[in-house]
Amino acid sequence: MLRKIASIGFLFAVSAAVVLALGGELFVAKAIAEEAASAAGGYGPAPVLTEADYPKVSGMNGRLVVWVVAQLHLWFAAFVLAVPIFVFIIEAIGMRTRDKRYDDMAYEFIKVSITAYSLTAILGGLLLFALIIFYPHLFGYLSVIFKESMIYYALLFFAESAVLYLYYYGWHWLQGDIRKWIHLTLGLLLNAVGTTLMLLANAWLTFMMSPAGVDPAGVFSGDSWAAIHNFLWNPINIHRFVANIAYGGSIVGAYAAFKFLTAQNAQEKAHYDWMGYNANFIAICALLPLPFAGYYLAAEIYAYSQQMGITLMGGIFAWLFIIQAVLIGALFLSANYYLWCGMGRSDGAKRYFKFIKYIAIVLIGAFLVWFTPHTLVLTNAELKALGGPHHSILGPLGIMPAKNTAVNLMIMFTFLSFLFYRRSNKQATVSWERVGNILQVALFTAGIANILFLGIYHGYFTNTVYKVAASIPQVLTTFVVIVGSLVLDSFIYRGAKDVGPLHWGRIPDRAQYALFLLAVAFTWLMGLMGYIRSGIRQHWHVVDIMRDASADAYTPTLGYAANVVSIAAIIFLTLVIFVFWIAQVSSSKSLPAGYWKE
Repeated sequence: MLRKIASIGFLFAVSAAVVLALGGELFVAKAIAEEAASAAGGYGPAPVLTEADYPKVSGMNGRLVVWVVAQLHLWFAAFVLAVPIFVFIIEAIGMRTRDKRYDDMAYEFIKVSITAYSLTAILGGLLLFALIIFYPHLFGYLSVIFKESMIYYALLFFAESAVLYLYYYGWHWLQGDIRKWIHLTLGLLLNAVGTTLMLLANAWLTFMMSPAGVDPAGVFSGDSWAAIHNFLWNPINIHRFVANIAYGGSIVGAYAAFKFLTAQNAQEKAHYDWMGYNANFIAICALLPLPFAGYYLAAEIYAYSQQMGITLMGGIFAWLFIIQAVLIGALFLSANYYLWCGMGRSDGAKRYFKFIKYIAIVLIGAFLVWFTPHTLVLTNAELKALGGPHHSILGPLGIMPAKNTAVNLMIMFTFLSFLFYRRSNKQATVSWERVGNILQVALFTAGIANILFLGIYHGYFTNTVYKVAASIPQVLTTFVVIVGSLVLDSFIYRGAKDVGPLHWGRIPDRAQYALFLLAVAFTWLMGLMGYIRSGIRQHWHVVDIMRDASADAYTPTLGYAANVVSIAAIIFLTLVIFVFWIAQVSSSKSLPAGYWKE
């Protein structure tokens, strides 16, 4: 009990520190704004800074400190936002089916996130202090514009802390009938507060990319909603929400893999195998639409500013998208590999083993197309020998029609892997099973043919406008195939017989390393994409409004940026291992003989 009280007190102490620091900085920001205020309105223009306006701390690089702390905070924030979402869904499923396994799994997931939530709060406070110390004028300017939302953010953080602890520590108390409904309502409230916190924070970062509610000099009109609802707010909200769910699923999947590999008996292995499957299922469900959310965000960035769009996809950051393609390919391959290994839990899966090699060939082929660059980095001698920066055969695979075609095929065949896994332990009883299978094959065949036609014909034989426009019907084709096939499958296997009991725990250890790869690839990918999103502002704190005049107002080399993200990822994954260990220690009991009096 004392441990629980201490942890609650610690988190509230951190929350109080954040609120007090925020309140003090708002006072300082107001003084800065009033000093620079223009005669009209009272909300001064963005300050024109010099290098002297950036405080120096001996032996510390301000940008590097803010970069690493912000990235660590965002990784943990993504995790603690996503976990309650699928914990709520899993708990609701357990409540609906009265299967206690779901309730126990949901409780273990939220248990893992408790320590992560404390680390998120600590890193958030550290990020706030780093911004105050190294970028006081920038933070002051943003504080004037977003002062109301920052106060609401601090209050909502208190509310989230209170609801989270009621939700976690009241889990076993609020069981049965009306009490379970109260507990489920707390879970819904927790997710509502957490999502609102994410939306508010997204407004601050997107304002720096697409400022709104200010004039060209940065004078704030006083309309807070205009500043929040800037051009890129909704695209970032959609992309980050989907990505966070996929990321949270990958982290708890890594936790289940860790517990599976350290399990002491077959019962524990079966339990954590089942947990790992569910976590992987959540990650895949969010991973499938994630590329489309990313394309939507990139298109909106280009629509807002062609300069930022070209810098993003065709400038200095273009080669980071090759790394992105490799990492996303690793995500798809590891997710499929885990599903293929998981088919061994069923005695009826042998029927579908012969198809796995063909799925693997398509996935690897699409993966190779996806990370093929359009323009090669060459020495003068290589450039002369090749006759130009574009390979005559592989060069056409580097443009977006080929990439869009590849990613749609990867998504479709990943879904096919799931479909085989789903029906591996089922035996259909309907009389029209063969007809239903023919319809499914026809649906997949027509979908693949349409995706290839749109990508090849409109991508290489029509006007450039159609190259971009063709991506929309490709996405719709993939969506129709997935939804249509699911509907058909549900009717084909309605009332189906089980081939036999599922053998949870009968999965090779190497499958667990696929779950680890999923978490590591997601972590690195989020770090690199976060760098790109911030880096396209180049020498601006707030694009076209507030210029960065610090000594670090330059775009670092790709190698340097990759090293920083990699070091931050190692720190984060080390802390995640610590979180896993704490969760394991908290459930262990030691009863030393002869130590306590009778």
